[in-house]
Amino acid sequence: MKYQSQTSFTHAQADKIGVLVSNLGTPQAPTKQALKPYLKQFLSDPRVVEVPKVIWWCVLNLIILNIRPKRSAEAYSTVWTEEGSPLLVHTKNQSVALERKLQEKYGDNVIIDYAMRYGQPSVSNAIESLLSKGARKIVVLPLYPQYCASTTGSTFDAVAEDFVKRRWLPDMRFISHYHDNPEYIQCIADKIKKHWETHPRADKLIFSYHGIPKRYLLNGDPYHCECHKTTRLVAEALGLHSSEYMTTFQSRFGREEWLKPYTDHTLKALPETGVRSVQVVCPGFSSDCLETIEEIGEENREYFEEAGGERYEYIEALNSDDQHIDMLFNLIESNLQGWNTELNDASVYEQRNKLAEEMGVDQVSDK
Repeated sequence: MKYQSQTSFTHAQADKIGVLVSNLGTPQAPTKQALKPYLKQFLSDPRVVEVPKVIWWCVLNLIILNIRPKRSAEAYSTVWTEEGSPLLVHTKNQSVALERKLQEKYGDNVIIDYAMRYGQPSVSNAIESLLSKGARKIVVLPLYPQYCASTTGSTFDAVAEDFVKRRWLPDMRFISHYHDNPEYIQCIADKIKKHWETHPRADKLIFSYHGIPKRYLLNGDPYHCECHKTTRLVAEALGLHSSEYMTTFQSRFGREEWLKPYTDHTLKALPETGVRSVQVVCPGFSSDCLETIEEIGEENREYFEEAGGERYEYIEALNSDDQHIDMLFNLIESNLQGWNTELNDASVYEQRNKLAEEMGVDQVSDK
């Protein structure tokens, strides 16, 4: 069959609204064997690496996948927890907390699931789960505050790729960014203020965002601008002077020029300018992960201290902070406007059942 029908559907099933939250992804284990398929899926995405397919296939399969999995596995092993990957744990916890708030207000009429763009649980599996529970409308929330084609755009691709295979398509709303959402800005500002309650302010506050090739910016990607706007709004909320903070970009890959200034280069150079203490916050990450815990929390700390820096502090991501969950809930709720979230009318399902009985059908399934 060309188009996939739902694997479990009854005519008495109540229509629901589904919410899908997604994040980048994670390997199944901190091992070379687990990293290879994860990296292959991630780096094979043309949204992530915009290089001619034939050339990149050779580079990826003949060079990168024979070198990088071992190195990445070593890095992941330093942040892995008993529950698994920090990114997966935090995303799951965020989903559970949001589910609790949604149920408190909407009962079973609004349901939620979470997915990873790369790895498991997959976007397709999460969509199937929502649809099987009766979701006829879906809000998709990629947990990337700043839009980037490599992240947010790729998530849309994954959802669309799933939809083109389905017979029955749900209504969909897609949240593409929330970089200047007032509640999000306040969340970041309050996180920093809370840190300041127990740690003196540093000479410089660094806003570090994941980098992308400069070429993507020149081709029209708004990510760079949205990062700077987030920084400016948070700095304004904190009453900071322009000399007290700066925006940098981390996590480079490959040899071409990426967005500057680079976080690692900056931290190596700051002590020479008299900056002896820094605090680093990563507003582009909704959850702590390898790039924040290991790269910012450990690797870049070493760069700064080896260059003569005296005090280095990483300010944790928002993760499952109550204020962050409230903000995400309000963001989701604003995108439910106009959709009926009240209890479903039983007469509609009685009519469906009657029609199904007349046709001699009680369930539609591919199985």
